[in-house]
Amino acid sequence: MSENSTTTAPESARGLDFSQDLAKKGWYHSFEFADGSVIDGYMPLKVQKERYARYPISEDLSGKRVLDIGAWDGWFSFEAERHGGDVVALDCVQIPSFQQVHRKLKSKVEYRILDFYELAFEDLGKFEVVFFLGVLYHLRHPLLALEIVCGLTTEVAIVESFVIDGETWKEHEKAIPTMEFYETFELGNQYDNWNGPTVACLLAMCRAAGFARVELMYAGGNYAGAACYRRWESVPAQPSAAAPELVFVSNGRTPGNCFSSRKSEEYLECVFKADREVRGEDLRLEVSGFGTRAIYVQKREDGAWVASFRLPPALNAGWHPVRLRFADSEFSNELRIAVDIPVTRPDHLAVKDVCDGKTWRRGEVSIADGGFVSFWLSGLPDNRSALDTQVLVGEVPLQITYIGPTEKSGHCQINAKVQPDLAKGSHEFRVVSAGVASDPEAVKVL
Repeated sequence: MSENSTTTAPESARGLDFSQDLAKKGWYHSFEFADGSVIDGYMPLKVQKERYARYPISEDLSGKRVLDIGAWDGWFSFEAERHGGDVVALDCVQIPSFQQVHRKLKSKVEYRILDFYELAFEDLGKFEVVFFLGVLYHLRHPLLALEIVCGLTTEVAIVESFVIDGETWKEHEKAIPTMEFYETFELGNQYDNWNGPTVACLLAMCRAAGFARVELMYAGGNYAGAACYRRWESVPAQPSAAAPELVFVSNGRTPGNCFSSRKSEEYLECVFKADREVRGEDLRLEVSGFGTRAIYVQKREDGAWVASFRLPPALNAGWHPVRLRFADSEFSNELRIAVDIPVTRPDHLAVKDVCDGKTWRRGEVSIADGGFVSFWLSGLPDNRSALDTQVLVGEVPLQITYIGPTEKSGHCQINAKVQPDLAKGSHEFRVVSAGVASDPEAVKVL
């Protein structure tokens, strides 16, 4: 580069560079105080009030915890406090203007300085209301960010973000959602502007992050806002349909009723009976009151239905009730799942009625008929998982495909699949759980 050459900032993508106007104002938010003094920030006070008025939150926030992520000068934090909320305001650096207003208002808002991704490791608790305003596009991992926000929310999160089609989104709202990625200074001449979703993409990511309901509040200019709910809408005052009957709930990847909140991809597989044709959008599954959306639904040969749902984010350790309804019905009966409960070592395991899973002939399994084996086992703890259980033919472990609930006999049914290359003939059959093994049974592989 020659001594006379100069570098200039690239033209701002989509005209978002407001740094000079902000520098002149000195403040992003505007304020008015009881003594009549006013701070005229970049964002007019009228706009701030209009935004807050859109939010589907209670006028009286007394008894509710509110988290404001990326609070900046803090107007939304202090406004929520004015409405009675117990507010925690978060930013990645200390903002002197926030502290100035905090002192002037004699506010009790708790001010925390944290990098956004540290939220996943801080014990801040849960919040009925979360403000996530103008932060998403500053983050390198937007879907992960929304998952973290979802896990912190118990009622509603207000998500506002830069979007690339605020004025035209209706023209292509049914197209595949897309997002622009900005490697350096392409957006607003600012290095920490990383992504620009379409409106459809913003809404889709909020749903994929784990929110049960996502409602677009507005879209226009370069911004859109969505209200993201952890819970389903209320049951109809006068349901017009019969409730489904929930038959069985299992972990969709590792059979059993055990789930881990630390895994990003845990799915509930629910078997239910219904007297109607079922679509995924009709289903309302709840786990401890938190809603989760159906990923797929299919009718089985026996007439029952099976549907898959993602485990709601950030459940506490323990037993959780699961229930299902349609949009126009009451809830079903409740079953339960175990989340983050340590495995209990059984005292004794006993196997009975080992048989072919198709012909039901006892003491044998036919590879020609698919190699399915079914049996009944007593002694397993209430929280049971294929991860902690081995079904062995000789020393060869089988793939467990089903672990059922405890029946009146005290046994649970387990189904497994024999590998097609397993040697034919007689073998010892046993089950091992948490280091405890059942007595061997004889089984003939045909």
